[in-house]
Amino acid sequence: MIEYENLAKLNQPFFEEYEQAFKDTLQSGWYILGDKVKKFEMDFATYCGAKHCVGVANGLDALQLALCAFNFEKGSEVIVPSNTYIATILAIVQNGLQPVLVEPNIETYNIDATKIEEKITSKTKAILPVHLYGKVCEMNSILNIAKKYNLKVIEDCAQAHGAKFKNSTVGNFGDFGAFSFYPTKNLGALADAGAITCNNEKLAEKIKMLRNYGSKVKYFNEEVGFNSRLDEIQAAFLSIKLSKLDVINNHKRSLASIYQKELNENFIKPIVQEDYFDVYHIYNIRHEKRDKLKDYLLKNNIKTEIHYPLAPNKQKAMMGIIDKQLTPIAEEIHQTTLSLPVSYFHTTEDIYKVVEVLNKF
Repeated sequence: MIEYENLAKLNQPFFEEYEQAFKDTLQSGWYILGDKVKKFEMDFATYCGAKHCVGVANGLDALQLALCAFNFEKGSEVIVPSNTYIATILAIVQNGLQPVLVEPNIETYNIDATKIEEKITSKTKAILPVHLYGKVCEMNSILNIAKKYNLKVIEDCAQAHGAKFKNSTVGNFGDFGAFSFYPTKNLGALADAGAITCNNEKLAEKIKMLRNYGSKVKYFNEEVGFNSRLDEIQAAFLSIKLSKLDVINNHKRSLASIYQKELNENFIKPIVQEDYFDVYHIYNIRHEKRDKLKDYLLKNNIKTEIHYPLAPNKQKAMMGIIDKQLTPIAEEIHQTTLSLPVSYFHTTEDIYKVVEVLNKF
C-alpha cells in the first residue's frame, strides 16, 4: 500500500533530535514563551525574509489575530478566494467581518487577481489571498490593487512554507503572513502550532499582546486578547525541521516533477510557471471522473485525498453567511480535484508506481 501520508515515517529522520529537544525542554522547567520560541521566531522570520515573527497556537489563530490587529469595524468586508479551506473563512467570520468570495484562476487554483476589483465596495478593508497547495498568488497585481484602494493584505501561507515568487518568500508580501504548522505541512510540528510574520514593529508588538491575553506586562492587560501561544516543545521541534525545510521542499518538488513529466494527458496537472517556486504541500490533479479514479487507485493499493470535497459556500456552517454567493469555478475544482501522494517519506519508486497505475485508468 502506498499511503497518502504517514506522520511517523515523515518524522522518523528527526526522531533523535526531537527526543533530545524534548528532554532539554522538559528539564528546563520553562514551557511557555521562552528561549526556544524566541529562537524559532527569529529563525523563521529570517527564513521568510521578514523582520518579525510571532508564534501562536495554530494557523486559524494566526489568521484571526492578524485580522483582529487592524480593529476593522464590524461588518467590514474581506476579499477571499472562493475555493479556500474553511479556516480562512472562519477567521473572517469570527472577527465579525463579511467574507466576499472571489473565484480562483482555473489553472493556478489561486484567487484570480483580475476579478478582485469588481468585488471591492466602500466596506472592503482587506484582501486575504491564499497560497493554495504551495503556489504563490499573483502578489504583484494584488498588492497594486490593495495600494489603489488602501486595503490591508493578509497572506494565508498555511500551505506554502518556503514558496517563492521571483526569490521573494511568502509571508513577506503583505501586511501579515499567517502560517499553520499542522503536522502534515511541509514545515509541520507534532501538534497544532502557527505563526504570524510581518515587517512592521508596532503590528508585531500588537500581535504579541493579542496572543497573550492582551498583555505586555504580566497581570496588566491593554487589549481584549486571546490565549494563543506557541509552546516551547513545538518551537524546539520546528527549529529542528526548519533547518531541513529546503531539503523537504526540494524532495517534494522532485516527486512532483515525476508526475508532471510522466502522467499522461488524461489528467489536468498543476500549472508550472516561470518565476514561481512551488513547494507542493499538495500535488493535485483534476479529472471529471474523480470519485471513480479515487476508488480505482485505492483498489490498486494507492491512497489519495480530496482537498477539498465541498466549496466553503456550500458548507452548512456558512448558510446565511456566504451561501448566496455564486462560485461555479470553485465548485468545478472541488468536484474534480484529487490529491496524490507527495510526502517527504515517499520515494521516487512510489511515485513511478502511482504514475503507472494512473496512466492505465
